[in-house]
Amino acid sequence: MLTFEGLDENFKFLIIEVLNQIKATREFVKSPSRSLFRKITSRDDYIDNLKTVIENKCYSRINSSKDLDKNLLNKIRAIQVSSVNLERIGDYCVNIVNQMAYLEDKSFVLRFECEEAFDIIEETTELIEEAFAREDMPLALKICKSEYRLDSLYKDNFNRILAEMGSGKNIPNLVTVIFIFRYLERIGDSMLNVGESIIFSILGERIKIEQFESLQQTLSVSGFDGSFSDIDFQGIWGSRSGCRIGRVQAKDAENSAYSQVTPVAQGSIYKEGSLDKIRQERNNLDTWNQKFPGMVPEVFGFHEIPSENKGSMLVEFLPGCTLDTMILTSDDADLENTLFILEQTLRHIWGTTKKVTPTPTTFMQQLKSRRNGVLQVHPEFNRNARQLGSTEIISSEILINECMTIEESIPAPFSVFIHGDFNCNNVVYANTDERIRFIDLYRSRDFDYIQDVSVFLVSGFRMPVFERPIRNKINAVISRFYNFADEFAHENDDAAWQARLALALARSFYTSTRFEFNYAFAKEMFNRSMFLLEKVYRFSGSWENFILPEDILYY
Repeated sequence: MLTFEGLDENFKFLIIEVLNQIKATREFVKSPSRSLFRKITSRDDYIDNLKTVIENKCYSRINSSKDLDKNLLNKIRAIQVSSVNLERIGDYCVNIVNQMAYLEDKSFVLRFECEEAFDIIEETTELIEEAFAREDMPLALKICKSEYRLDSLYKDNFNRILAEMGSGKNIPNLVTVIFIFRYLERIGDSMLNVGESIIFSILGERIKIEQFESLQQTLSVSGFDGSFSDIDFQGIWGSRSGCRIGRVQAKDAENSAYSQVTPVAQGSIYKEGSLDKIRQERNNLDTWNQKFPGMVPEVFGFHEIPSENKGSMLVEFLPGCTLDTMILTSDDADLENTLFILEQTLRHIWGTTKKVTPTPTTFMQQLKSRRNGVLQVHPEFNRNARQLGSTEIISSEILINECMTIEESIPAPFSVFIHGDFNCNNVVYANTDERIRFIDLYRSRDFDYIQDVSVFLVSGFRMPVFERPIRNKINAVISRFYNFADEFAHENDDAAWQARLALALARSFYTSTRFEFNYAFAKEMFNRSMFLLEKVYRFSGSWENFILPEDILYY
């Protein structure tokens, strides 16, 4: 597989997400529900984003390297073609789910061979990553042959449906089932394209652009009345939340007449995704700007399409540098100044929004909700019960449940208004005015400040940089922020903060492994998570006396 710019990881994640979409669609066909429908349509956004990221990386590498090895070029082209077809399979899944609404009897489709079709689709999708990685011709051929098997199923069921139509009964249901099987058959066509692209990558022989209607509407709402041709949309990036993200500005921002009329044309960020998520982030940005004007991006425009469960908005582009980049590139003096300003900013936010009332935490619940995603990437991170000498080691599942019960007895003594996703790359520092600002605030709420502390600490730990000088610099930042949290806890009489931090860190370490294909590094985070949970589980004293082993934070 390819390793440049993480292309292989993006492709693996795309396969995983499409497989999840297929399984969820199968479950929906058997037992439809509103929550599952929303889950499927929301995941489709993330699949679209991953495909776009992969395409951009493929084209960027091809265009930037004139002397590419032919075999490498073939693999890049094969991954691009496969990604397009995998994304198309995700779309067909959404189409199948939408067709279910037309069935008068939701179980009617189960009279036909849907289960057999989904069996073929699932087992074929699971072969794709291995076929690419091993350059396995038999597996590639097996993927291609799935198209014939699905075609055959479609023909058999189509003939059966036509025969039943002759009775004049259940006509609407039968027509709907034909459409469902048609989409299943078209998935086979995409599987054929994937298989053929793998063969092409092996032999070297050959045996969508995003639409911007929502962007135009959002620009109009923001007050920009110029032509869409005057706008430069610089690339589309994807987030894990399923939002499309891009930079928008006037093509000649410095001299454009529009840049003098509206700040949108000077530079803004466009986000499109699930209506609930976009609406929540817009509301959170408004709340932040009411509480702390200028701390977060200003919202220039917001547009929603309830019928499609879509929302989009334009927000201010923040000049400056994200903290993760500063850690890797800035000199010690600039980084020291940035961290000092960050600490003072947080002290002001937390102190201003502090509400002295016991606040239950949900660190273990957050861990459990993401556990399936972890186990899909790393199935071996499901520890079974075992005996070590005279010591009994309980399973990871039981350990998490036990710690969830313990967590209920250690509420936070107060709440503050937190960022909610306080990774280093969501903190922006502008050197021109020495100011800290925040981005990606979908999860902001009143909660335990330990949530933000743990996410920040682990976001530093999981930076995939292992050269010792830079790693020492990362560890120094982690140490400084940990000491800041210690000071804040003592200033606010939070005696049991280290116990809650242990649970929060365990959550962050564990859930971070689902984004890490470097097995050794992922295992390191998993082991640290289990160690912390074991320490909490086996502690028998007063939680005010619990001591977090600080070395757990450093790599």
